[in-house]
Amino acid sequence: MPRGGKAISDSSIRALERGVAVLQAVNRLHGAKPGDIAEYTGIPRPSVYRLLKTLAEMGMVSKDHFSNRWRPTRHVKSLSSGFREEDWVCQVAVPHMIQLGRDVLWPLDLMTLRGYHMEVRESTHQISPYSVQHGMVGKQVPLIETASGRVLLANMADPDRQALLNLFSEATGQKPPFITRDGVLETLLAKVRKLGVGIRSADFTPETGSISAPIWYEDRVFACLTLIWSTSSLSLEKSLLLYREKLLQTADAISRDLVGNLTSAEIAQFREAS
Repeated sequence: MPRGGKAISDSSIRALERGVAVLQAVNRLHGAKPGDIAEYTGIPRPSVYRLLKTLAEMGMVSKDHFSNRWRPTRHVKSLSSGFREEDWVCQVAVPHMIQLGRDVLWPLDLMTLRGYHMEVRESTHQISPYSVQHGMVGKQVPLIETASGRVLLANMADPDRQALLNLFSEATGQKPPFITRDGVLETLLAKVRKLGVGIRSADFTPETGSISAPIWYEDRVFACLTLIWSTSSLSLEKSLLLYREKLLQTADAISRDLVGNLTSAEIAQFREAS
């Protein structure tokens, strides 16, 4: 019997069981819409909505601002195997992305390294009036042909960069010196270091250009914030003039917000996985 002599009601036990089931579904599906959770758990969708709201109020789950997907938060220590450190980066980054997106109007992507590709983790394409691409979240893009890949490589320690390029070479069959439509990779990386942002004008999707700013945690680039525009509207030089400082300031703000929000153990786990 619990304190006070009152037995826990069957309805309370049922609600707890459903809450745990929803939390497990959010954890295992790594970002799920309420309909996905309802199908996974067999719980009616209206109940799923109510349970997600309760779990969000408890700080256990958070809602993606764009895709209506739910993810576990860093407070769910019992589900740590399902929480990825990049998910917390996304939670920190999204408000800053929305603010900058409303200012510049062009779409923004939050990118992280996945194997020898860069992966779109969050995006403002859905709210940008100038976007012609949608459904970007989860898309993988080439490492050496993108602004995000170039700013990541440019800011890596020499041994780490060489190891990543070796992996890229083995997986793709491309051999150094790596030459892209934008130029020789080593020359591009030198320019990126000077500018402080990654650049792309002809590679990957020639109808768009992009610049990308590094998001730091301690001494390592944790993610990259990329701004994309139409090359029929703006040149790379004009875009750098208009947006470079704003992009760097936003990336710096995200970096500052990360301080204190990730533990050393979480950082170590991320580095082992990346």
